[in-house]
Amino acid sequence: MRSIKQPGAPVAERIQWVEARGRAFSFTLQAGVPLLEAARRGFAAEGFVGGVLNFRGGALGPFGYVMPALSKTGENAAFYSDTYRPQGITRTKLGSMTLGTRDGAPFFHCHGLWTEAGDKAGGGHMLPDETIVAEPFEVEAFGLDGAMFTAEPDPETNFKLFGPVALASTGARTTSRAFALRLRPNQDFAFCLEDFCRARGITRAKIHGGVGSTIGARFTHGGVTEPFATELAITAGTIASGPSRELEAVLDVALIDYMGGIAEGRLIRGDNPVLMTMELVLEVLS
Repeated sequence: MRSIKQPGAPVAERIQWVEARGRAFSFTLQAGVPLLEAARRGFAAEGFVGGVLNFRGGALGPFGYVMPALSKTGENAAFYSDTYRPQGITRTKLGSMTLGTRDGAPFFHCHGLWTEAGDKAGGGHMLPDETIVAEPFEVEAFGLDGAMFTAEPDPETNFKLFGPVALASTGARTTSRAFALRLRPNQDFAFCLEDFCRARGITRAKIHGGVGSTIGARFTHGGVTEPFATELAITAGTIASGPSRELEAVLDVALIDYMGGIAEGRLIRGDNPVLMTMELVLEVLS
């Protein structure tokens, strides 16, 4: 399996996880408000301090983002590009967000694909402090009670990364058992989730959110992303018994690589290792 040498030593526990409770709901982001604050308000209105969300069509402007890039210093296995600030309104095609905290304040990690003014297709990592909601649009959210994604230094990758931590209950209304997860580098995305569920007797689960990176990508439709550094959003995901009656993770994703290549599709199980991180929430169905 493909692997990338990280600057730090691997941590023994390859999945960072916290069990919690949660609930799926939808809300509309307010126009004229920073995307970070609009998301925070939506979760707060339902009694949650954080969680994950997915969206389709939306409108952003002003808008700032970065793409994956090679590391110029060697201090990281890959890095970010300079900031892009497209003019006019950017129309999102899809996106996935983790809403948590960094340095004691609300923060998000958000990847997506979009079309900039002039019909230029793009994608990457949205910047919380430079992105404004231009027109109201709806998102599908999953709020967490008992867990929070918090950005902390990660010696293995030499980045400050979101990972789940336990949090006192806020008393929000919940409907489901859930796990907040962060997958560490150089392990297959699907097999990692299957092993996690199998070890806990979980037979069906749904993925909410899903922000991270893989070492290139191999798709069931035959498509291949060769450049190793990607920014990826999960568009749909389940773990359930497959035709073999064994647990199988079905992972539909969209990504952009550091060469600007855009790809969408279903990942091949066993051939898509994590590059830096993968954050998501598993809702336990049975």
